Amino acid sequence: MPKQLSQAQIDAYHHDGYLSPFTLFSEEEASAIRRELEAAEARWPEAFEGAGRNNAHLNLTFLDETVHYPRLIDAVEDLIGPNILAYGSVLFIKEPQDVGYVSWHQDCRYMGLEPHDSAVCAWIALTPSNSTNGCMSMIPGSHKHGVAEHADTFGEDNILTRGQTIEGVDESMAVDLILEPGQMSFHHMRTVHGSKPNRSSDRRIGFTIQPYMMPEMRQVISPTMAQLVRGTDARGHFEIAPRPERSMDSDSVAQRDRNNAQWAEILYEGADHRRNL
Repeated sequence: MPKQLSQAQIDAYHHDGYLSPFTLFSEEEASAIRRELEAAEARWPEAFEGAGRNNAHLNLTFLDETVHYPRLIDAVEDLIGPNILAYGSVLFIKEPQDVGYVSWHQDCRYMGLEPHDSAVCAWIALTPSNSTNGCMSMIPGSHKHGVAEHADTFGEDNILTRGQTIEGVDESMAVDLILEPGQMSFHHMRTVHGSKPNRSSDRRIGFTIQPYMMPEMRQVISPTMAQLVRGTDARGHFEIAPRPERSMDSDSVAQRDRNNAQWAEILYEGADHRRNL
């Protein structure tokens, strides 16, 4: 029997390539996490510069607790099974009236993780996420058609690492994933998705675990690390990263920086240049 999701939800995920919404936290709990995040931004602003929004769960305990939250891991288990690794996390924050957007892309394109069916990406809303402030939009069923050709644009307002873009997406098929604070979505690594700028007067804050994966998953570009969040890892394809004991202690910050350096080598593999972060 599934632990958190209904069979209809599981079937919808496999049919559409995404599942939304799933209520993870109450709105009050999500607001409390937002307050902790914004307090951390005020106390350690340097920690959120450049690539610092990547893998912040390795150096901030409240984000680590979110990655390991039992209700979330139960839902992930319903989708990929009982042995679960967390590869990494990203804070996707769009400031009020922010022109930043995310072009149509597939997460799998530059991550070097295979096989794609061995993982699921989780996106958690800490603020409302809607069509006004730049929610994610998904192309249903696009995960069934392999990996599309991507063009590296390095667009100034494009939030993605390489500004990677799939041309010719039929936007009439897109479905906006409307989320309230504390709700979340799941999506397949091959599902084509993107998001528009934030035209609202408040921040749009999303925290994504990208991805949760089975131990069968391999990194085919360069060795890197992951956390074991449930069950066992009989494959040993990843260095197991420790959980932070305290926010922003020197060991956890060094761990995050090492992981982000590994990510940069993977994400920019074969690129003509890199962004000046």
